[in-house]
Amino acid sequence: MAEHQRMHPVDVEAPSPAAPLVPRGISRSDKGDPAAVAGQYPPYRRTIPVSHSRPPKRRRSCCCKCLCCTILTIIILIILVAATIGILYLIFNPKLPKYSVDRLTVSAFTVDTNLKAHASFDVTVTAENPNKGIGIYYEGGSHLSVWYSGFSLCEGVFPEFYQGHRNTTVLTVVMTGEAQLGSTEMAALQQQQTTGMVPLDFKGDVPVRLKLGSLKLWKVTSRVRCNLVVDSLTANNRIQIRSSSCKFRLKL
Repeated sequence: MAEHQRMHPVDVEAPSPAAPLVPRGISRSDKGDPAAVAGQYPPYRRTIPVSHSRPPKRRRSCCCKCLCCTILTIIILIILVAATIGILYLIFNPKLPKYSVDRLTVSAFTVDTNLKAHASFDVTVTAENPNKGIGIYYEGGSHLSVWYSGFSLCEGVFPEFYQGHRNTTVLTVVMTGEAQLGSTEMAALQQQQTTGMVPLDFKGDVPVRLKLGSLKLWKVTSRVRCNLVVDSLTANNRIQIRSSSCKFRLKL
């Protein structure tokens, strides 16, 4: 029995250590598939999907196009307006109107014990339009005033009328009002009347419209500022204007 149970060694050929565990031509992903190892169908290769990012939306490009179109439109409008103004300037050759205060008549000027001054002036104003192709509409809403040392003595309104081409119009405006003077201003006024050098300021704001040929433009404000020096403010007396300097500008 001992001889039958004796085990005899058998030589088993060991695999070559250099032999690859996976046959050539087969990727590692195929080693678990016996059919691929046996060569029944080509080896399966795993395909890894590649994600492509979507192209950005066109909203930004549309906004850029709209902005460029808007800027281009504004530039074209500015060029057209500038060209129109230039053509009108060459055709009509506009000149600024001229204004002056020629005469001042004091109808009444009194100061009571409370130093309140009551004044009534007749102011003669000359308006000259030197343009040969431009008319001027003087419209309602005007305001005229005469000031002394920062106090408004009297106020009035410029009449409404149309002034034609190359026209000079002389107007007399009645202005009335009152002002509360201080003791310092009253003393200065008495001294200036003695020397015959009383400074006054004339201010005028008049809405006007310009007419170019048959085209009537929008309303603007004609602002006149005059520095006057008169010899006296005595009522019912001939007042002499010693000096007069006026400035004019348009307020859009």
